[in-house]
Amino acid sequence: MKNILRYSILFMSLTVSLSACDYLDLVPDNVATLDHAFANRLEAEKYLYTCYSYLPGQNSGFGSIGLMGADELWTYHPQNGSNNYPALEIAKGNQNINEPYMNCWDGNNGGQPIYRAIRDCNIFLENVSNPAKVNDLDPAMRRRWIGEAQFLKAYYHFYLFRMYGPIVLLPKNHPVTSSTDEFRDKRAPVDEVVTYISALLDTAATNLPDAILNRSTELGRVTRPAALMLKAKLWVTAASPLFNGNPDYANFVDHDGVHLFNSTVEQVKWDSAVAACEVAIEAAHETGARLYTFSTFAKLSDTTIIQMGIRGAVSERWNSELIWGLSGRAATDLQKDCMARIDQQFPLNIWGAKDLINPTLNISHLFYSDNGVPMEEDKNFNYSGRYSLRSAGADERYNLIEGYQTASIQFNRENRYYADLAFDGSVWYMQNSPSQSDKGTWTVRAKKGQPQSRIGANNYSSTGLWTKKLVNWKLVITQTDATVEGFPWPELRLADLYLLYAEALNEVGRGAEALSWIDQIRERAGLEGVADSWTSYSIQPAKFSSQAGLREIIQRERAIELMFEGSRFWDLRRWKTAGDELNTGIFGWNIEQENASAYYHPRLLYSQHFVAPRDYLFPLKQNDLVVNPKLVQNPGW
Repeated sequence: MKNILRYSILFMSLTVSLSACDYLDLVPDNVATLDHAFANRLEAEKYLYTCYSYLPGQNSGFGSIGLMGADELWTYHPQNGSNNYPALEIAKGNQNINEPYMNCWDGNNGGQPIYRAIRDCNIFLENVSNPAKVNDLDPAMRRRWIGEAQFLKAYYHFYLFRMYGPIVLLPKNHPVTSSTDEFRDKRAPVDEVVTYISALLDTAATNLPDAILNRSTELGRVTRPAALMLKAKLWVTAASPLFNGNPDYANFVDHDGVHLFNSTVEQVKWDSAVAACEVAIEAAHETGARLYTFSTFAKLSDTTIIQMGIRGAVSERWNSELIWGLSGRAATDLQKDCMARIDQQFPLNIWGAKDLINPTLNISHLFYSDNGVPMEEDKNFNYSGRYSLRSAGADERYNLIEGYQTASIQFNRENRYYADLAFDGSVWYMQNSPSQSDKGTWTVRAKKGQPQSRIGANNYSSTGLWTKKLVNWKLVITQTDATVEGFPWPELRLADLYLLYAEALNEVGRGAEALSWIDQIRERAGLEGVADSWTSYSIQPAKFSSQAGLREIIQRERAIELMFEGSRFWDLRRWKTAGDELNTGIFGWNIEQENASAYYHPRLLYSQHFVAPRDYLFPLKQNDLVVNPKLVQNPGW
């Protein structure tokens, strides 16, 4: 009984909820139970699946911090006064210390119990590393499983690090015989956290396979390229302004006076990021990873094929670009939430297409013109007249409804704009399009009284935009439901790695080398390279030649290429630009209007508030500081 009580204190000191724990989460002196869990390969593999089960999900967008926590996506729910979506409450600026939203430190209010996940990884490693246990597990598979658990343990630490900065490291679980004070761990300084995660990923990489060979049963399991890419992402994050010499945290110390942030910018961190990216790219290429392109027997225009390649890089199952996909997070409900009522035979189709998660008008401005530069920089784009009306001609038929009147901002945009978004006047190619080609596709007509307009209190696009990118092209809606082809959430994909590498190269003064990695992604989108586009079309033709200018370009490229994938939330924080980007208000079209001239007026939907520097890090729950007096709160909270 004393041991059980002591272990309960461990739970509290790490502030992990006891209520959700089952018996195998403990390390009790009931050895028989754990022996059974690792008695044979079958039982041990079940425990490994448990270690995977804590991965933050994307099946429903409202459960994702990255998707709903910034300014990319919105919903009508804020207008209806709902507060059932914790990630959205973060986007609205309502984070707090009493019951923090998306609390992954404790595992409540929308957050996964990440420390419990780490404990389960430790239990697995302790037992499977013992050659006297799991006797029917051959050495090669034992080594691989150990590598998987090490990777997951590193990933969970990384996830907490991005949220909280200095965290409690958990290299191994405390024995139940430890004293009460030994259960109360301190937060480790940021540099120590990064070094620990990096070393753990190095070890995991040596144990992991280069690729998944048994694709019928093991897709979604981690590989060596996944471990190396996560290490690259770790070091780019660590080198970024939020964590590298951040003056806002110069006086952030624990109760013993230990500084939890290094207040001096260390360029060597960018060197480490470059090196990590190079190793990760080489490993990915060796296993055949390449940027995805779309191919089909259907007769499609070049425009549609390019856009399907952009969409498929995310929503095509197990495509060539995927380095690690979360197979247990098949994004089925998410697709329904993003889908418009495309099939006009069923305008009241509630469950097949919910019109629920919608891009903001703000985010649509980030996409380039068709000249590959920002609209506001394109000397040929009438940016001041972007809300004026224009009718689509035959040349625009693969992007817009021919003869339809819509806003000028919808014209002459890059392919990623049309691949990622749907809007009033847009076309939406799906496998079951009426003509079975892109010459007669589904259309979106969203002004009042039209098929995709608001027709009730629920299930409508609050912004007048739809998230086309997150819908697999094989989805079919019916009168009562939808047939959905799920895809693994692209947690790590090659385009992200290329852009991380470009960013790191620029920060170490190798901007010219960075361009080729950006240009490969732009080529897939049908754009000219950065240098050619800026030189020919931008009012700032030399922008890419300076480090600061190229930094801005790279950040814009990441925002566009990784749109609606959960990256922007973290990028804005690590760059320390969220204070500017997330205080501008959320806008959409004036969807209650039936006249085009009235419809195309931006309408303020919500006034976000992001308090800098407080909101760059998540708060610990106030009660956690009482339970474990060695913990300190993040600044500003």
